[in-house]
Amino acid sequence: MSTDYQQARASLGARLRELRAEVTGRDLAARLGWPQSKVSKLETGRQTATPADLKAWAEATGHPAVAGELQARLEGLESHTRSWRRQLRAGHKPVQDTLTVEYERSTELYAWQGSMVVGMLQTPDYARAVFTRFAELHGSPRDMDAAVRARMQRQELLYQPGRTFHILMWEAALHAGVCSPAVLAAQLDRLIGAIGLDTVRLGIVPFGAQVAVPPAGAFWLYDDRLAIVEDWHAELWLDDPESLSVYQRVWEALDASAVYGSTAHRLISRARAQLDRP
Repeated sequence: MSTDYQQARASLGARLRELRAEVTGRDLAARLGWPQSKVSKLETGRQTATPADLKAWAEATGHPAVAGELQARLEGLESHTRSWRRQLRAGHKPVQDTLTVEYERSTELYAWQGSMVVGMLQTPDYARAVFTRFAELHGSPRDMDAAVRARMQRQELLYQPGRTFHILMWEAALHAGVCSPAVLAAQLDRLIGAIGLDTVRLGIVPFGAQVAVPPAGAFWLYDDRLAIVEDWHAELWLDDPESLSVYQRVWEALDASAVYGSTAHRLISRARAQLDRP
């Protein structure tokens, strides 16, 4: 059994333990008709759950809606690659719920997004447009309202002390027409407001800036323990030190080309003003 597999199984066990927070292990075992040792082994990563185990666990702990998330975690145990086809089989909300767990566990978060506004700063209408585009691409269930609510709920972390969000975007993200002009205008207004949040450090890499690395694929860094990298077909969840170091260096290289504060404000305002032109 590989170290990666063991770590992933332990992570699944930790998630199961979180769901059981209001129920003792003995009571849960009784509800499920299992030996108490099975509950303990699943939570500590010493036994691999079956799909039926996860469904029963979710229902018995009063969280039936997370069954899809747990199934996606199970299917991704043996690989860092989490295909969108598999993840989105139960819709977009379970994916959002899985990510929220990682946000809540982190205190220093770093993001790079070159093609659209980063999710933590999206308005509901902008997020709905993005989810719709990806649902069309992957043929996934259209649980847009539930997915938007989950993303908006996660944004409450922006207003809680104890975390810092270091967010970089390419200027192209301010202009991408992934939604209607009216929705994009409101979204840009939201970005301007985000500049004043004491938990957010928002930088924009301008068109024409000299960059040490190409402004390519989007990714998040969660403290120094996890990188989540987005591609068209899948996400990569990377936790080995070498990969984490690469993405930290990429983020720092892009940060060196970014502008902040009043200069970032002017770039966003300029993009916003273009939407008002006939």
